[in-house]
Amino acid sequence: MFPLKKLTLAVAGCLACSAAYAAEPAQKLSADEVESANVLLVSPLVVTATRVAHDSFDLPVSIDVIDAEKIQEGQLQVNISESLQRVPGIVSQFRGQYAQDVQISSRGFGARSQFGVRGIRLYADGIPLTMPDGQGQAGTFDLGSAKSIEVMRGPFSALYGNSSGGVVQIFTADGPQDPTIGAAFTTGSYGTNREAIKAGGSLGKFNYTADYSHLETDGYRNHSASRRDLFNTKLGIQLNEDTRLTLLGTYLDQPLAQDPQGLTRAQWLQSPTQVVTSTNSFNTRVERSQTQVGAKLEHDFNPDNTVSLMAYIGTRDNLGYQSIGANALGTGVTAKVIAANSKTSGGVAQIARDFDGVDLHFTHKGELIGGPYSVTLGANFDNMEDHRTGYDNFVTVAGTAATNLTCGSGVICGVKGILRRDENDIAQDFDQYAQAEWSPQARWNLVAGLRHSNVEIKSEDHYLANGNDGGSVRFSETTPVVGAVFKLTPMINLYANAGKGFETPTMIEMAYAPATGAFNFNLQSATSNNYEIGAKAFLGTDTRANLAIFKTDTNHEIVVANSVSGRSTYQNAGGTSRNGVELSVESEFGHGFAGFASYAYLDAKYTDAFCSGAIASSASACAKTAGTAWVASGKAIPGTYRQTAYAEVSWKYAPAGFSTAVETHTVDKVYVTDKANDLAPGYALLNWRGGFTQSLNKWHVAEFVRVENIFDRNYVSSVRVNDSNNQFYEAGAGRNWLVGLNASYKF
Repeated sequence: MFPLKKLTLAVAGCLACSAAYAAEPAQKLSADEVESANVLLVSPLVVTATRVAHDSFDLPVSIDVIDAEKIQEGQLQVNISESLQRVPGIVSQFRGQYAQDVQISSRGFGARSQFGVRGIRLYADGIPLTMPDGQGQAGTFDLGSAKSIEVMRGPFSALYGNSSGGVVQIFTADGPQDPTIGAAFTTGSYGTNREAIKAGGSLGKFNYTADYSHLETDGYRNHSASRRDLFNTKLGIQLNEDTRLTLLGTYLDQPLAQDPQGLTRAQWLQSPTQVVTSTNSFNTRVERSQTQVGAKLEHDFNPDNTVSLMAYIGTRDNLGYQSIGANALGTGVTAKVIAANSKTSGGVAQIARDFDGVDLHFTHKGELIGGPYSVTLGANFDNMEDHRTGYDNFVTVAGTAATNLTCGSGVICGVKGILRRDENDIAQDFDQYAQAEWSPQARWNLVAGLRHSNVEIKSEDHYLANGNDGGSVRFSETTPVVGAVFKLTPMINLYANAGKGFETPTMIEMAYAPATGAFNFNLQSATSNNYEIGAKAFLGTDTRANLAIFKTDTNHEIVVANSVSGRSTYQNAGGTSRNGVELSVESEFGHGFAGFASYAYLDAKYTDAFCSGAIASSASACAKTAGTAWVASGKAIPGTYRQTAYAEVSWKYAPAGFSTAVETHTVDKVYVTDKANDLAPGYALLNWRGGFTQSLNKWHVAEFVRVENIFDRNYVSSVRVNDSNNQFYEAGAGRNWLVGLNASYKF
């Protein structure tokens, strides 16, 4: 708490010392002041915060932009963690396998996720990749065709609906003015190969870009091979002077993604590449595919009135094989004696998903009491329907006696067996929102918003041998947010904001009740109160710095109750708090040298005691249930890192087309369970990249080399929170390398 208190007082002191300046009559900035603010490093334009293009420097929001150069230069361009690790407050870690998506948490939200991204809204070109229940997958982000990624944290993320931690939005680049075609090949450690081809250009009223990539890898750990194809396209049509239509399409085919599962601490220290026996016995893996298309229609009635309509539709298929089989179902339980009315849903989970949605919003600009303003009014509807089936992860050999069956001895494991679950799960949301921005004086900018969300989740049970577990639940929440920017000087802005947020339980979190394995309708949504103050500054003509101090208090926090054999169940705890500081500095040193550094401090803890693994009101009552633990107030929330940092120093020598950079990535220790003090130790990694570019007539060629984890550290890249087998640890890769070649031709 000391750093938070100290920095809060410092910002308060700056506000006090500027009171006289603020009290002066408002006036337009002088030409000299404007010229002094025209620095070498400029703040990027962003659209995520207000839905209209805006200079991020003048917004009361923590928002960072990662441009195409940082996304693609010297990178594999497969995992979004490659780029997000530089953003303060964001922890994005590649899990060393592709069976589950990259883990992303923002200010501690999303840290518990075992299956993808939750607590953070994901968008691609304005189209949601987060479903109406709050779950999202970043695996369809196409980094090869990206123009930029915008990352917003804090209260204003509530204006996008069911989330509390932030918004991550990727934007596809427009096609170049001249038709261009390019190809790329990257190879590296662990049998990793990526091939890509990209084309784009403009033709009259049409602008187009298309990108296809193929990835194959054996993976650092045993049983972590993967293969996938990704295609992304964007077509812009200028229908007339005032109307624009954008068509978007994405296709993912991932027929192989082995899951090496977690290790115990002793196993990780002994051999980080190994896997537990059940991983091979049941051949744990995932097969998935996704197709999504969308359209955006934008029309300007006049310079002050604009309407935007967005619609999308898609399908997703996911087939997962987990290590839950004959002997994993309980002592003495064998394959042939599992009754049809058992509540087990088997070790094979298959989901066929259809989803669609629409968003309509209108923006009006004008002037009020001498100051410019804008107002946006909108509504959106999103729908998803999962046909979920579950099967045994084994079949018995005909004629085998039903006693103590094991894989390979009377049982064939890792295959689809008897049907255990059959249901349709539906999630829908209907939200209405309003946002307004007003600059009443030259030194003030005010932003406010309000969103009302209605989320319905229901399950229709078609497997009735074990009873009807269907039902439905509704969540409704209104989330206001307000923020203000004060321009202390033309080069220093101070800001503050506050708002409410909420998170519904996702359908995957509701899929299994801790005791019965049936659908869990008892989970409540988590609500939060969020506060933030900060400063944005240009220091001279070549340095930009951002500082944010935040506080978040949450009620009914959703936490992992148990995680067994790759399956997690969830429950509501009481209150939690997240207090922290984020700082980033970017600078041009001259002579081709540049630097960037970011740091985040997070104190995330439970403020109410609760019983992990069961519902109990006291420690004595909690102790009566096996496998539970009483979690005291003040305990750190597992999966959250107290300190994280990233730094980079780069150099470019333009005459030779040469560039190089050294990167460091540091994270603190992290607790992995509520039920004990087990933790994964902190680590620091050192990476290097370097490359050349050449331009000759219509050709542009680039080569690069990248080396990660130069000192070959043995570290834990991600954790599985509250795993009941103590297999919390997923090992990060040792020293590894990439070599890449890119070439493009402009017609």
